[in-house]
This record gives sequence, structure tokens and C-alpha cells, in this order.
Amino acid sequence: MRHLVSGRKLNRTASHRRAMLSNMAVSILEHERVTTTLAKAKEVRGVVERLITYGKKGDLHAIRLAARRVNNETVLKKLFSDIAPSYKDREGGYTRIVKIDDRKGDNAPMAIIELVGRGHQDAVRKRKKKSGNAKAKSAQTSAPQTAAPSEEQAPEANNG
Repeated sequence: MRHLVSGRKLNRTASHRRAMLSNMAVSILEHERVTTTLAKAKEVRGVVERLITYGKKGDLHAIRLAARRVNNETVLKKLFSDIAPSYKDREGGYTRIVKIDDRKGDNAPMAIIELVGRGHQDAVRKRKKKSGNAKAKSAQTSAPQTAAPSEEQAPEANNG
């Protein structure tokens, strides 16, 4: 039985798993969005949220605790000077996991993990629904157009 056993092994040794999660957390903090498998995204979420909480505290002890996981000095500075202050009013939930299409090679479930509210304007593509809504599509195309051109626009179109 595995009562109260937390975390996923991800088919790796403990040292490999720790290094992988640290590297992935650094990538998320650096690029603010990473595409990975769903299981890895769910595991690294806790690491990133803990690092942002350290950044919000901002004292020397928090810097040293974060430096144990973040092996990149520029990312560590970005965490404490840019990322953490932007979440000062938020009490957790700094990351978002969005499921996307499965990976082509091995059909592994994929996801995008990103920092919430960091200004990403591009839309994330979600899974497409496989059911064909032919009735809904035909109703949209057969709907009459209600906007008729006004009398002022018609003479301008003929003259120009």
C-alpha cells in the first residue's frame, strides 16, 4: 500500500528527478511558459509555487533556500526583483496548467504550464472536439444577414 506517499517517481532516480524538476522550474521562471507532459507539469507546479513564495518573503534565508533549487543567478535575481513582487497581493495559485493535444510520437498527454498574469497575449490551443456539429455549422451559414448597407455607403461605393 502507498498510504501518504506523495509525489510521482516519473520513472527516474531521486537525484535525476530532483535535477529535472529544478531545471524545469528555472525554465518556467525564465521563459514564463513551458510545454511538457502533464505529469511533469503537475509535479513542477509545487516547486515553482514554493520558489515564488520564497521570493515574496525576500529575506536572506528565503534567497538561500531558493538558491538551492535555482542554479541560474540571473533567474534568481529575476525571481526576487520581478516575478515575486508582481504576485504580492495573490495568496497562491501562481501557475496555470493548460492541457493540449497529445504528443505525436508516443501519445503522451501534454500540457503548458505558465505563470498566471504575466502578460501572455497569444491564445493557447486547447483540444479540438471530435464530434461533428453539422447542424450548428449549417445553422450559422444559413442565417440571413441582418446588416444591410445604408444609403450613404452605396453611392460612395459606386463613385469610388
